[in-house]
Amino acid sequence: MKTKLMTLAPGVGVCLLIAIPAWLLVKWIPVLEIIGAPVIAILAGMVVTIFWRSKPRAQSGIGFCGKVVLQCAVVLLGFGLNLSTIAKVGMTSLPIILSTIATSLIVSFVLYKLLRIPAKTATLVGVGSSICGGSAIAATAPVIDADDSEVAQSISVIFLFNVIAAVVFPTMGGLIGLSNDGFALFAGTAVNDTSSVTAAASTWDSLHGTGGSVLASATIVKLTRTLAIIPITLVLAVLRLRKEKKTGSAGKSNVSLKKIFPMFILYFVLASVITTIVSMTLSGGALETADTVFNGLKELSKFFIVLAMAAIGYNTDIVKLIKTGAKPIFQGLCCWVSITGVSLLMQHVLGIW
Repeated sequence: MKTKLMTLAPGVGVCLLIAIPAWLLVKWIPVLEIIGAPVIAILAGMVVTIFWRSKPRAQSGIGFCGKVVLQCAVVLLGFGLNLSTIAKVGMTSLPIILSTIATSLIVSFVLYKLLRIPAKTATLVGVGSSICGGSAIAATAPVIDADDSEVAQSISVIFLFNVIAAVVFPTMGGLIGLSNDGFALFAGTAVNDTSSVTAAASTWDSLHGTGGSVLASATIVKLTRTLAIIPITLVLAVLRLRKEKKTGSAGKSNVSLKKIFPMFILYFVLASVITTIVSMTLSGGALETADTVFNGLKELSKFFIVLAMAAIGYNTDIVKLIKTGAKPIFQGLCCWVSITGVSLLMQHVLGIW
């Protein structure tokens, strides 16, 4: 055990040196929340690796952060999901959520075929656009065995349209006459990443003096959307196995559903169930203590994602990323525009707007 830790320490140390400043920068300068610490970490990692390459002995620790820590972050994300609250409030947004997810995945598949976008990158951009940005990419990447450059490219695409949405949507929502409830649904279903949903909803609350009600509603819609991680990752695991069996690679490499099954997703579900049971059974001081613990675990989840993104950025060739980035960016744009349109259309059909 001690030897293992000593092997991982140099690489983990490198990632911490990148992740901690990125994490603190967003805390110190709140406006950077629109960009998000994970994106800052991944960009910083790309820049650092241009000027300084770590010794080979650090690679095991960097790989550990990019894979194992990333999976741990997804598991801890479950402690932010109270399924009973989602069932009461979030289910009203279910038709819009399902429509936007289906739209993004269909658009991604069509563009993957037409433009010949690399399959794993197309999958990550599609899933990230349709579900919950970086968290969905973090959950999907290990299942489809995506490499660091594919993850970095997908995160970068999602980041670009997150920033645009967080800045533009509050003003646009006011111009087209969305109600408070309508904008909460719009932000929760048409903005990719949680940080950008928070930024957009908070801006709306500030502009319209709603006292934070839109932020609360948009967050619940977003958390409901996050649950789609579960079926998406399981389906992708089965599809990967079928593809490898069809090509004959499964027999050569001993790939089986047991080996590629995303066990961390089951732990994510378990964390959500624990959070739900605790919230339903405890009260008073005991519930406050439990909430404090869960909030701490959610913060740890966020930091783990930043740490993993630092590792992924450090292992990414930025020159190659720029050269191959046009098609994924176009895919991200098409997904973003289609999700925005479908979210508003479904509100109109359902009589919400």
